[in-house]
Amino acid sequence: MKIMSARHTLHTGRLQREVVIDCYYAADTTGPVQLLLLNDGQHATTLDLAAKLAKQIAGKPILIAAIHAGPQRLQEYGTARLVNERGQGLKATAYTRFVIRELLPFLEQQYAAMQFTQKAFGGFSLGGLSALDIVWQHPSVFQIAGVFSGALWWRSRALDAGYNEATDRIMHKLVSGKGFQPGLRFFFACGTEEETADRNHNGIIDVIDDTQDMVRILTGLGYKDVRYLEIAGGRHDEATWGQGLDAFLDWL
Repeated sequence: MKIMSARHTLHTGRLQREVVIDCYYAADTTGPVQLLLLNDGQHATTLDLAAKLAKQIAGKPILIAAIHAGPQRLQEYGTARLVNERGQGLKATAYTRFVIRELLPFLEQQYAAMQFTQKAFGGFSLGGLSALDIVWQHPSVFQIAGVFSGALWWRSRALDAGYNEATDRIMHKLVSGKGFQPGLRFFFACGTEEETADRNHNGIIDVIDDTQDMVRILTGLGYKDVRYLEIAGGRHDEATWGQGLDAFLDWL
């Protein structure tokens, strides 16, 4: 099946920059379609999204829109309205508004022959945190979150300033505080060799610890469709994210 690709550039006053979006879809796709937004879309070529889509597309019409990160990635990604202890994430609210109020209408207009019946948002590392936050805060818009090596460590207090794992991980606190929201599905993937950091000295690296804790919170809230994939030997790189993305597209 022939996979089409198109590059768009969208100016946004909210972020005060040009945003590059690479879109991938099967030729002659019309009608009901799943839409998958991906943060850190600059990795699209390395991840070979076209080949992944060609492998998974049969019977599953989908449009992937890979959003390139800008020079202020550490400010645009994060959790809306809540910066971390380093002051990062100041533009996360603006980025969220860009996605909801500018990017989605742009894609709906650009691909008017497609009807986006289901919307998913995924991302890698800090982009994964951003995607999860946007899905969680906007369940009437998005139904699925894909988080690959998610920066779920994102915290409101520094480790050497009285950090409390139970209260200072921002995304965990946001999810616990809002409770169950019907209709959401979640996919998490991380590698066993991504880092050596182990804050609580329990023998589990932080990226896995933080991800497993998020899965426990979500299942504890009543979510049934929460997938967790641990990639043996996986590192914090495109090769590992590619493996996770393959599994995610199949699950999706």
